[in-house]
Amino acid sequence: MPDEPYADYLLTYFTGEDHAGGEQVRFAVSRDGDPLRWDTLAGGEAVLTSDLGTGGVRDPFLVRRPSGDGFYLVATDLHIHRSQDWMACQRTGSRSLVVWESPDLVTWSEPWLAEVAPPTAGNVWAPEVTWHEETSSYAVYWASMLYPADDPEHQGVSYNRMLVARTTDFREFTPAQVWVDPGHSVIDSTVIEHDGTFYRFSKDEREAPTPGLDGKSVLLERSDDLLSTGWEYVTGAIGMSTDPDLGIRQGEGPTVTKALDRERWYLFIDEYGMRGYIPFETDDLDTGTWTKSPGAELPVDPRHGSIVPITAAERARLVEVYGV
Repeated sequence: MPDEPYADYLLTYFTGEDHAGGEQVRFAVSRDGDPLRWDTLAGGEAVLTSDLGTGGVRDPFLVRRPSGDGFYLVATDLHIHRSQDWMACQRTGSRSLVVWESPDLVTWSEPWLAEVAPPTAGNVWAPEVTWHEETSSYAVYWASMLYPADDPEHQGVSYNRMLVARTTDFREFTPAQVWVDPGHSVIDSTVIEHDGTFYRFSKDEREAPTPGLDGKSVLLERSDDLLSTGWEYVTGAIGMSTDPDLGIRQGEGPTVTKALDRERWYLFIDEYGMRGYIPFETDDLDTGTWTKSPGAELPVDPRHGSIVPITAAERARLVEVYGV
């Protein structure tokens, strides 16, 4: 934790694959500590760019060091605008993360590639990070399609599981282990802890038996053990509705944050192919009941990213360097 109290939030995001520059990292800061009202930084242009690996980065996730004095940002190494082949990117895509490090959110290292998935994996998608106190390390988790060792060209049938590895420096990692495997494709897990319980939101990739209601949507589980493979199901199809004023028709890329001044949580779900991030809120994580937040003012075309609380001094520094 930093010395100062948190006063606002930083949103990291990308804007999509419709144009070449959309798959790079953009920033926005909240206004007056409100996670529903945002000021875009750097004129909406990319703040962090990478030409490593595939040449594109998606799904940026920012994590503060537990000491409070620095940050890591990880992202998917994927440039779908260039390839336009989603299946190829899952069979023979990048097995690495793109990583940046910063002491202050405005001074950034050069990015580096960190290989985290085994050769039997076809991709590494939407990496996220949670500090694991028991092992004094970061738990890093992502989605990968896995193939048998005797299928080195990855031509067989597969589906995405969530894998997890641990690291202390984002350069060396423990061997990846399967973390979520319900027998069908699951991607985009994100975790928040409250009162010793971990709450995990993930995208269920199954096709919807009732279009727009039951599939291609976000579900919630909980566990007292972050690294457990036996989480308790809470609810599914969060925010799904055929009425755009009440919810979304499809969702992925969830990110969740807590209000600074009350027991309230905000869940942003990417209504991909449509409106991008749409916020929902609840006052009780255990009920699994989420309602669409009214009056949100978000950046243009925000896609799968992360929200972290920041201090007033950190916000001021971001605005000074990048401009609102």
